[in-house]
Amino acid sequence: MRKIVIIVLILAIAAVVWFLIKDSPLLLLSNIKESTNIALEGIKKEILTPPPLRAIRESEQAYLTRGGVTKWTNIHRANAGLFALLENPHLNTAARLKVEDMFNRQYFEHISPTGDNISTLLDGVGYQYIVVGENLALGNYENDQALVQAWMDSPGHRANILNNRFREIGVAVMQGTFEGRKTWLAVQAFAKPLSACLQADETLKAQINIFELQIAELKVKADAILTELEQLKGKGNREAYNQKANEYNAIVSQINGLIAQLKSLVDQYNEQVRIFNACVNQ
Repeated sequence: MRKIVIIVLILAIAAVVWFLIKDSPLLLLSNIKESTNIALEGIKKEILTPPPLRAIRESEQAYLTRGGVTKWTNIHRANAGLFALLENPHLNTAARLKVEDMFNRQYFEHISPTGDNISTLLDGVGYQYIVVGENLALGNYENDQALVQAWMDSPGHRANILNNRFREIGVAVMQGTFEGRKTWLAVQAFAKPLSACLQADETLKAQINIFELQIAELKVKADAILTELEQLKGKGNREAYNQKANEYNAIVSQINGLIAQLKSLVDQYNEQVRIFNACVNQ
């Protein structure tokens, strides 16, 4: 009787071990994939574009300069306790292209007749950003100070000028004919460049991809052996069964080892993504 009890216990333990060998790697692999997917969420770029501003009071002696607009913008930021924006040549170019396009095609909107916007222009000049803003103004403003003050008196434009996420600025001002009269168009382009935040290591991501591929390939092999083991059950060929079981266990052991390494890599990558996302939102 005691012997029967022992045999029953051994069989029960063997069944439990078999269950764990079969299912544990698949469960661990699934968890790794979930955490990797979270880490790989894309950057959500922001574009802040308040309605274009037309001058209410105009001057016959109107004259605007790029440098003056930048200077008065930073004066207002300093008065608000904010750091000065750095002038960026790519942003200057994008702003100039915008002014020229508005004069050439006679429109005064953030989006051109063909659907282009500040993001399109920045892509064209090779400027990568996290958040970008654009202020537009039309009219014969007396000078740079008057123009920037007009923007400051408009809540949406003021929010762009005093946005503490922006790091760089580009400005363009131009005089020309618009709607049949001689006038000025002005553009401010604000941005936080992608380079302001340390991005997750792409080499690390490549390693994660390699490990995932290796695990997937080994899982295919393990599943194939498991199918053979199911077919060998009850056929009385213990030697063949044990040989296949040893092969299966060896692959499962290898998978578990790779999963442990993969978890470590994913944890590192996720931490880098967390730091990057925190920077993006600052």
